[in-house]
Amino acid sequence: MDTQAGSHGSLPHVPGTGRPVPEAEPGLVKGWHAEGGELIDLLSLVREQCGGVAAFRLGPAPTVLVTDPDAVQHVLARQPDRYVKRSHRARLLVGDGVLSATGAAWKRQRRLLQAQFTGTGMRRYEQRVVEAARTTARRWDAYARTGQTFDVGREMHRFALDAIWRSLTGHPLDDDTERELGAVQTVGAALPALPADVTEARGAVAADLARIDAVARHAIEAARAGEIGPDGPGLLHVLTDAAAERPEYTGQLIRDELVTLLAAGHETTATTLTWLYLLLDRYPAAREQALAAGEEGSAERRQAVQALVHETLRLHPTVWVLPRHAAEDDTLAGYAVEAGTDLLVCPYLTHRDPELWPEPEHFDPRRFLTPGGCPAHLGAYFPFGIGPRACLGLQFALRESTILLEHLLPAHTLAFHSLPTKAEYGITVRPAGPTPATCSRPAQPAPM
Repeated sequence: MDTQAGSHGSLPHVPGTGRPVPEAEPGLVKGWHAEGGELIDLLSLVREQCGGVAAFRLGPAPTVLVTDPDAVQHVLARQPDRYVKRSHRARLLVGDGVLSATGAAWKRQRRLLQAQFTGTGMRRYEQRVVEAARTTARRWDAYARTGQTFDVGREMHRFALDAIWRSLTGHPLDDDTERELGAVQTVGAALPALPADVTEARGAVAADLARIDAVARHAIEAARAGEIGPDGPGLLHVLTDAAAERPEYTGQLIRDELVTLLAAGHETTATTLTWLYLLLDRYPAAREQALAAGEEGSAERRQAVQALVHETLRLHPTVWVLPRHAAEDDTLAGYAVEAGTDLLVCPYLTHRDPELWPEPEHFDPRRFLTPGGCPAHLGAYFPFGIGPRACLGLQFALRESTILLEHLLPAHTLAFHSLPTKAEYGITVRPAGPTPATCSRPAQPAPM
């Protein structure tokens, strides 16, 4: 894959020129609305009718859908100051954390956290992720011995929350903390349906926010008091140490960053891993192909396991739609975009474009192992976004997913009792419904 981001301002900016963006016929939108479809259904119809840069109207002003790879790169990587984030739906949960911050505040916050998620920074936390994976593997060993039914999605949330909690605090996740932090998932799932009025929305989830705040407050007080967990200081200590020199790091901002890292650091990974196991149930040969790629612990095996994750992220990207707002006039892929226009960049649809991905609905991790198997364009595959606002935790998420799979795939096979029949399109794309399963140990080959 091409991983070189376009430089800011690398394309000439010619405001006020270009053709009008092709707009979907009103009847298409009315028909979708009458059928009560999901937004993704409408976006799919708009792209099919009008192409990779297309407009549609749900109100008086048009919204522009962006799925063309070059247009994606233009909006997210080349011209991020012209196409900006506005109020984030998750602000009710994460406050002014780095996910929702903008402008100079966002730049300062991202700069502080950036070093923690580089290759060097990741090495500080890798052993903590390994311990979380080992804890999960021991639970699955017990499930295999007893035949107990368990929910795969809940197991993945438990693992991912344990991994990020250890990385933040230096402590393994205990049952009480897990139970209270379940409110993060509850609020995240509720966000798309909450009232537009902030006061009403906050009131609807007040009890859950109070539970989250109590856990955050206790963890912050412990870090400020110099308490170090058995795994050593964590990301939270980086934030509390910053407060000594940076007055903007108030208790509230530290809380917001902590909750941001908790929410973004476990929900997306857990959802990806859940989808991966659902896909392996449908395509069992993919598991065997990964395990046949080299010896356990080898670079070949690791690459094959990472390919499973990448192909899952292609079909179910971490964030399925990225809203942006045109701060000034621009020309996008030859089309005129006026200042004030709202845009939706949609990795979900770009990743399923048959002109970019042969047999796009088919789960085939070998795309990411074969030269030429993936489109070379940066804007063709971006499950974590691209450009300056790409997800900080990209390397962390990929590494923790790979570590868990290296522990589970060789040792356990799953049998699902039932499968979700559809997806829910909220902030993330998640399976709609429970994922009950039992696990067993794979049969060992007979001795030669």
